[in-house]
Amino acid sequence: MKRILVIGQCTLHWGRMEFGNIGNYYIVEPLFRELHRVFPHAEIVTTMQMTKEFQERENIQVLPMDMYYAWQDNDLEIAQKEYEIAKKYNQTGILEDTTPYMEEVMKSDLVIDFSGDIWGANADLFGKNRFLTGLLKDRIAQLLNKKTVMIAGSPGPFDESNLYFAREVFENFSLVTNREELSLDILKQFKFDTKNVITCACPSVLFSAAPQNNINKYIANTPLYNKTNNVVGFILCGWNIQTGPFNRETYYKEDFTEYIKLIEYCIKTLNCKVCLLSHSNGFELPPHFKLKQGRDYNLLEQLCNFIKDSDLSKDVYLFDGIYSPAETKAIIKNFDLLISGRIHGAVAGLTNNIPTVIIDYANGPKAHKLKGFAKLFDNESYIANPLDAGDMINKVKLCYEKRQIVKNRLEEIMPSIQDKARQNFELLKGI
Repeated sequence: MKRILVIGQCTLHWGRMEFGNIGNYYIVEPLFRELHRVFPHAEIVTTMQMTKEFQERENIQVLPMDMYYAWQDNDLEIAQKEYEIAKKYNQTGILEDTTPYMEEVMKSDLVIDFSGDIWGANADLFGKNRFLTGLLKDRIAQLLNKKTVMIAGSPGPFDESNLYFAREVFENFSLVTNREELSLDILKQFKFDTKNVITCACPSVLFSAAPQNNINKYIANTPLYNKTNNVVGFILCGWNIQTGPFNRETYYKEDFTEYIKLIEYCIKTLNCKVCLLSHSNGFELPPHFKLKQGRDYNLLEQLCNFIKDSDLSKDVYLFDGIYSPAETKAIIKNFDLLISGRIHGAVAGLTNNIPTVIIDYANGPKAHKLKGFAKLFDNESYIANPLDAGDMINKVKLCYEKRQIVKNRLEEIMPSIQDKARQNFELLKGI
């Protein structure tokens, strides 16, 4: 393998994969490291927009984003033109015209679609005609006679508008690896040809936490320092609030009614301290780049404010620093129990062998990945309904009572889950 081109719905603006949603970085760093491990001499190029520092550190080259999708009015038109050229080439062997994207495809030996959970109808929540444009980019590579694969995704759900073409593209992938089992059921439900599908695990399970020494300064003067009580970590995001959109700036006490009941249970019944932790950051764009608090912090700060005058406040701590993905995962490692409304926050807990309750989405896209990930970690009993304090309390109660059993089970199965994640890349050797 001489050259690998990585495209897909994870093609996002500069900084989004590195400095925004922390879960994105849990995935993208292992992605490129595993590709280099399996193909140590390959040149790797991508339409994902990574910093120069990331490019140098991970030995990749970034192509212009507009080769794939640029949130411009003519994105679909360009892809359709390329598709017609590629169809003629496939029929005649003559390339009558070309574009920068097609040139990159022609120079590559393997084209990888890396789309996470937005290879499907959810893609169009993030941009007009985004899924169809991405399908065309995949099919163009196939018609140019390049091996194409889709790896480590959670495809679906789908709507009727692009379903026929999606099936055509899908059946022409040489390999599809899902990162959780439930996606295979979704694909079968929508009548995709699944003969080339293998279920593996998400590369995020391979992401390493920072050493404990690196984060001791962050946990000093918090309930995690010289513990007198067990500590529950609590991660929430806008998807967990009943009324969207997920990126609201202002929340009201009634948005948190069920969560305040849950926090009260953790403190008064379980005799635990509760730490609120953001699992996203924000950033200012260059030339004045700097990290800042993300929207999850804004949500948690407002939750904290609503309980500051209650008797719960002395037992609730809000982490107010800005932490790297590795530091965030290291902080999570110190909790005795984790409650997470972000799936990769939950992954950070589970891969640290922390008993974890997963809070389902209350608004926004359909996210079968939550149940799929829970099944991967044998954690299906601990998915909680965000609209029902009783259900959340019951799941936390059960997980807390069985926390040593859960911890032992996670320690037992984690090596095999990590092997499944590596399999995404080992399978490429056969393409």
